[in-house]
Amino acid sequence: MRRYTFDMIVLLRPVLILLVALLPLVGCGEAPDRKPEARILVIGDSMLAWNGGTGQAVSDAMEDTLKEPVVDRSVIGARMIYPLPLTGAAGLNIPKQFRPGSWDWVVVNGGGNDLWLVCGCIACSRRLNRLAAEDATSGAIPDLLRQLRQTGARVIYTGYLRSPGRGSPIDHCKTDGQELDRRIAALAEVTDGIFFLSLDGLVPHGDLTFHAIDRIHPSVKGSAAIGEKIAALIEQEES
Repeated sequence: MRRYTFDMIVLLRPVLILLVALLPLVGCGEAPDRKPEARILVIGDSMLAWNGGTGQAVSDAMEDTLKEPVVDRSVIGARMIYPLPLTGAAGLNIPKQFRPGSWDWVVVNGGGNDLWLVCGCIACSRRLNRLAAEDATSGAIPDLLRQLRQTGARVIYTGYLRSPGRGSPIDHCKTDGQELDRRIAALAEVTDGIFFLSLDGLVPHGDLTFHAIDRIHPSVKGSAAIGEKIAALIEQEES
């Protein structure tokens, strides 16, 4: 037990350092009334929010590709299952990022922080099942995607950018991440208007150009590539 605890501390140390560094960046995301004509909403965690401070987040790439406004309420550090009410309402709870509107599309990601920050991608079976059951019939993510679909919007759940495989702190999360993808993809296959967009294969093995210096979050190039893939799916479905 003592050895296991020590290993956990060593493993989670970079996570704690990252969290401290990111605290000043936590925010509520864009207010929909800033872009009243927008019909696309983005909610989720730092994979979508990263590079937003310089106007180069995933949603910015979507706007450039689609030539229309996109409201981005994604927040760095956000989780699908988040119990604290105040910071949850401020955006750290992904379902609470949603705001009603005349949305044709809602783009969602999330669940990675639930696995990495809560159970360290170690012995995460219970947490994974809370995010999405094996058959995808229940769980925080399927419940959210169905609720969003009931508003009339079409919904895209975007999988995660894969590790470059060169010393990333999330290399060991691969198995849990792939299983989460499989479960959400299964839901999308049987649910009209819900789409799963995999990012598997976007990053060539060993290529660091798609990631920021932490080898976790997307670089500007990575955010652009993700945004272009999401935009391409929307264009395909509307053509």
